[in-house]
Amino acid sequence: MSRFNHCFTLNFYWLIVLLGCSISSAQNHELGKVTIDELKEKVHPIDSTASAAVLFTKGKVSFELNESDYTMITQVEVKIKIYKKEGYEWGNEKIPFYIGASARESVEFSNAVTYNLVNGTIQKTKAKPENEFVEEINKSFQVKKISMPNVKEGAIIEYKYTIRTPFITNIRDWQFQKKIPVNYSEFTTDIPEYLIFNVFRKGSAVFEETKDKISKYISISQDHLSWQYKRRLQYNPYTHDVDQISYIDNRTVYSLRNVPALKEELFVNNINNYASVVEHELSGINLPDASFESFSVTWEDVAKKINESEYFGDQLNKTNYYEDDLKNVLSTSLTNEEKTAAVFKYVQSRMNWNKRLSYYCYEGVKKAYQDKVGNSAEINLMLVSMLRQANLEANPVLISTRSNGISLFPSRSAFNIVIASVLIDGKLVLLDATSKYATPGMLPIRDLNWFGRLIKKDGTSEMVDLMPTTTSCDVVNMITSIDVTGQVKGKIREQYLDYSAIEYREKLSELNQNEVIEKIEKKYNSLEIENFELANNTTTNESVVEKYDIKTNGATEVLEGKIYFSPMICFAMSENPFKQETRAYPVDFSFPFRNKFTSTITIPEGYQVESLPKSIAISMEMKYGTFNYTVTNTESQIQLTAVLEIKTSIVPPEDYDILKEFYKVVVEKENEKIVLKKI
Repeated sequence: MSRFNHCFTLNFYWLIVLLGCSISSAQNHELGKVTIDELKEKVHPIDSTASAAVLFTKGKVSFELNESDYTMITQVEVKIKIYKKEGYEWGNEKIPFYIGASARESVEFSNAVTYNLVNGTIQKTKAKPENEFVEEINKSFQVKKISMPNVKEGAIIEYKYTIRTPFITNIRDWQFQKKIPVNYSEFTTDIPEYLIFNVFRKGSAVFEETKDKISKYISISQDHLSWQYKRRLQYNPYTHDVDQISYIDNRTVYSLRNVPALKEELFVNNINNYASVVEHELSGINLPDASFESFSVTWEDVAKKINESEYFGDQLNKTNYYEDDLKNVLSTSLTNEEKTAAVFKYVQSRMNWNKRLSYYCYEGVKKAYQDKVGNSAEINLMLVSMLRQANLEANPVLISTRSNGISLFPSRSAFNIVIASVLIDGKLVLLDATSKYATPGMLPIRDLNWFGRLIKKDGTSEMVDLMPTTTSCDVVNMITSIDVTGQVKGKIREQYLDYSAIEYREKLSELNQNEVIEKIEKKYNSLEIENFELANNTTTNESVVEKYDIKTNGATEVLEGKIYFSPMICFAMSENPFKQETRAYPVDFSFPFRNKFTSTITIPEGYQVESLPKSIAISMEMKYGTFNYTVTNTESQIQLTAVLEIKTSIVPPEDYDILKEFYKVVVEKENEKIVLKKI
């Protein structure tokens, strides 16, 4: 079964829907209709753990004809119940919008009211202008925010927002499922007959769907109506005293009731990948008396459209701004692998990523090179161009980052950044120079998201697997001794290699030493750390190494002259990370890994080993992983070697029980006790 198929298995939450539970039928779906019973409600009828719930949300997309083109209008109404303080965040909404020089979008909030029950009566608090504000994301995008007033436990908030945009190729996705329960969700599209959209459905829900045709008429001045639109809308000036245009809107209404909350689980790539969503993308325009104009339909079409843009393909052909510098980088005779490493290192060290994700250049590669700052497209398209100039077979690869979601359907919005690739001795090597910690063949963790789309020089494209197949390592060596009181002292050396090292650097490189120590002590609970040393945490050519002394009284138990302890001291897994009875989503480890733990423990004088855990070696079904645990005793010392290896990046939900049972054995074994007794 493919990875895609793994994502959409029906989970038990949807049984609630299928059994016909109908909370929403008892509630109205209009703004301004708040009841005392709704305000009195203390917990959600189905999900008592919910901090808030969407009582209803309704969206409608329509198109209006202006003097020269269509404008797409999206109107959304929202009504939310707050049950707990943890749900206060649902009193805030933010809508990003485009602010380009030639055309821009607009966002307006209205009908924003908070309702509370005060002394048995309904109190209304309307949002004021100061509750709304705009923040800049970058030079092309801003975000409109609203913070609802007087939000308390038990409150109900309502608001409406309207988005107007001249960009009609993508209707904003409608997400039926959120991280809180949704009692009722409805999405209506009124699409003129001339616009043809592809519709994609994600998630395990089965939407209710109704269709209709709506006759539309527009009255407009002849002076304002261009001849193209007169033709495309079948305008006939002789049939009307007032210039009137008629056409058909194809109306579709999608609805869903009693939608369970998206529940966070460990090792989930992006929880929104598995939400129930309907997506639209313009696939063509079919005007009267004109040829059908096709837009993105296949992945090949998507790649071709992006590659033909002056902000993408044209940038690869610009070379004069770096040619002299590149000659210095390649001044000596190098193999293809050495050329790749040299060019990559040069771009990585020279350029600074401005944190903007895009597959299009904003400033252009030349200006970015001069300023030494650029977005993901400017840096990585520059890298591709330099690699080609070095006579290497290099190409750009469109990808969707983990935060952007999985690119399931052919769509330009399926991707959000571009990385580089180079073919060396028949092996494809992926590169992303936006990260200071990546290396050729080792992408930042954010890029490890299933598949990308490689675009060749001739404009054709092919799918590329982004998930790592090589195993990354985390190796812990411990030398300790235990005294008669049960106190443990010793030395630790932990080494992170490959993706384990990249992950370490990405998470901890900006922390100071005290903050790193604090994180380690928290991770391993009762440890006290001294003489901490850290090496290679900001470089990429060697593994990250931590060295420190430890002391703890919490790793042993002394009872009636005996000492009990795990040979892994504080480094054993305290609990199975997989606790749920069932799993709705794939388990995403990001990359295959091998955790090796070796320990030498000196027991106190006057004691001997009464019992040791048994050594075991187990393999998971489907060859997903192995666990080897070997413990021996020689005179006053105990030696342990424990190796946990997961050989795949992703385990599908149908194999969750296999993984859960495997980890149960691992946790139990790691926490088994050695017993020392007095001689």
